[in-house]
Amino acid sequence: MRLPSRHRCHAVLAGLVTLATAAALSVAATAPAAAADTWTEVGSDRADPLTESQGLASVEVPAGSPNRYTGIGTIPFGLTLRGWNHVGDPDASYNGYYIEPYQADSGNAKMYRVQAPGGAWSEYVHTLSPGEALNNSFDTISPNGSWMVSGEWGTMNRLLVFPTPGVNPSTSPSANLPQASSINLDHAVRDVQGCDFVTSTQLLCASDDPEGSLFGITKPLLQIDLSAENGTSDVTGHVTALRQLPLRSSCSGGFEAEGIDYDRRTGTLRVIVVSPGFCVLTDSKTYRFTRS
Repeated sequence: MRLPSRHRCHAVLAGLVTLATAAALSVAATAPAAAADTWTEVGSDRADPLTESQGLASVEVPAGSPNRYTGIGTIPFGLTLRGWNHVGDPDASYNGYYIEPYQADSGNAKMYRVQAPGGAWSEYVHTLSPGEALNNSFDTISPNGSWMVSGEWGTMNRLLVFPTPGVNPSTSPSANLPQASSINLDHAVRDVQGCDFVTSTQLLCASDDPEGSLFGITKPLLQIDLSAENGTSDVTGHVTALRQLPLRSSCSGGFEAEGIDYDRRTGTLRVIVVSPGFCVLTDSKTYRFTRS
């Protein structure tokens, strides 16, 4: 059976790193939202294939904290031994809680690893709801800190909403992390690798869509405008494709759009795009954008 793109990327990265070491719109079917923003590329940084190839998050607490990244090289060995062998795009709350999403190759659960502001780690496991996909591509925390949005792989018409583990007082590492509600999208999305809140009712998302049939472009940057703030009741989300993410490399082939982060302090949007083939090691990038 054909592996999902994230799993294929995991395998290709591991293989290429081993080899290197040994060798030394029609924008959408729906009309664009009137308030859709324009995001202009302003620069880029190399993304390390081992430690910066899956996701990223800006951290506000404590002050002066560096940006955080995830990749196959950031997964603790003990988690891998227990089957949590894939990490997705993380996020951090404005009061300093940092959360990484994990998945396994099989089973009926996904896991969120939480680091409290004081540095202690804890794990929150979510048992899949009926019909929920095993994939755990990303998490993003609402500006008020109480709710966490997460996503599934494939073509989807929803995003999942959970009480934020470690922040919402209803959560406990010793209890199942329940799904609280859904964001019901007015347009299907495909292979969303990461989302981040810009406001309490707006998300920006990186889609790894390789086909382009949904919005007329592959690898789109998506804007999702919510009908209300997240909570225990479902809300709707209006989806707009803003632009194609940059696809530049010395190698030809299939790129992979990965994690996304919006830093409200600077207004900077960052998105990881992994290069095809051997160039995953040399010119994968974290692209920077500003709103215009």
